[in-house]
Amino acid sequence: MVKQTIKQLPKPHKVMLLSLSLLALLMLFLPSEPATASRQTEELELGKRYPLPLEVGEMAVQSNQVQGPEWQKYQVRRGDNLAKIFDRAGLSPQETYKVSRAGEDAKKLLKMMPGDELRLIKDEQGDFVALSYSFSPTESLSIRRDEQGEYQSEVQSKEVDVRLGYASGTISSSFWHAGVNAGLSEAQIMSLAGIFGWDIDFALELRQGDHFNLVFEEEYIDGDFVGHGRILAAEFSNQGQVFQAIRYDDGNYYTPEGRSMRKSFLRAPVSFKYISSSFNPKRLHPVLKSVRPHNGIDYAANVGTPVMAAGDGKVIAASYNKYNGNYVFIQHGEKYVTKYLHFTKRAVKKGQSVRQGQTIGYVGATGLASGPHLHYEFLVDGVHRNPRTVSLPKAEPIAEKDRSKFATLAEEYLAHLDNNRRIMLAMHR
Repeated sequence: MVKQTIKQLPKPHKVMLLSLSLLALLMLFLPSEPATASRQTEELELGKRYPLPLEVGEMAVQSNQVQGPEWQKYQVRRGDNLAKIFDRAGLSPQETYKVSRAGEDAKKLLKMMPGDELRLIKDEQGDFVALSYSFSPTESLSIRRDEQGEYQSEVQSKEVDVRLGYASGTISSSFWHAGVNAGLSEAQIMSLAGIFGWDIDFALELRQGDHFNLVFEEEYIDGDFVGHGRILAAEFSNQGQVFQAIRYDDGNYYTPEGRSMRKSFLRAPVSFKYISSSFNPKRLHPVLKSVRPHNGIDYAANVGTPVMAAGDGKVIAASYNKYNGNYVFIQHGEKYVTKYLHFTKRAVKKGQSVRQGQTIGYVGATGLASGPHLHYEFLVDGVHRNPRTVSLPKAEPIAEKDRSKFATLAEEYLAHLDNNRRIMLAMHR
């Protein structure tokens, strides 16, 4: 009869009845309290929650983790070495010696720089236990004293997660400012100029409205951004002409068709500050005050600015005279000669072979110069040509065996560039 009645009850009432039954059962096991005059009997109400005054006996809780000595941090100061840091940490010269001799990896402690951080652990007696030194975002040196009292060192590396980053910008005042506004680092700006340095003279040929677009690596460790990696693909629109470059596995950059960006000559052989004079065969000489041909380009820059060889070749002259000051002439094969005048100091000698990009001298104001600058000339078959516009030998194509793989890679990166360009255009509409 009772079971039949329970079955007929609605579901909420069944749950409530079950809760009351459990409550009554629990109260049977609770310690009884002596009745007092002040204690009042309460009737249980349906739907009301009642606190249960359960008492739990004290239990000894043991942690699985044993608390050991904590890491202590020491910042490397100017003039610091391992001995000075260990002295501040209260460690003995003997321990300094043992740590410095803890394997080949321990030599990295000789290259600590001010601002770096060294972490140390000492035991209860104040003796050395362990050392940790992060010498790069991804690598750290670890030195520990083992149970036998020997000192062991190893380099520990963290996995780097590489993701794709995108940037684009339009030149309004200068390429440098456009790069900074686009969020590029100094290294990225210089790298971008280097990629297109065979096609564009970044001193003379940039114009307001020129545009760049690039895809590059972003490096993360444990989810935190740690730095920029390599530029994987880039395009530069200069005076309406678009140049594109794709990085291949060999570390070089190629056009989408597979022709190397690296050519026989650089358009500009010096890191410049500004240009004081361009190619002009009828210009007024600033010192002699007479019309004299100016068969080259002047790159005004600070004294001591390194000047690069525009291409591979052999030094055919390296000397001084009252007109050219310190000068260097380089022969490139049978057809081309480049000339560099007014050095404060030469870095090569006559007869020496040089490579493209090699420093051959430093900007100065020697000879007939109105101020510190490099005077640069480009001759083809003995005739002066404008270094900005002279036709240069075509670059070599990528190896035949790599063509198929490169074509696939180029298609992928060009799609990234195109997508980023579309996004930037949509954002600025």
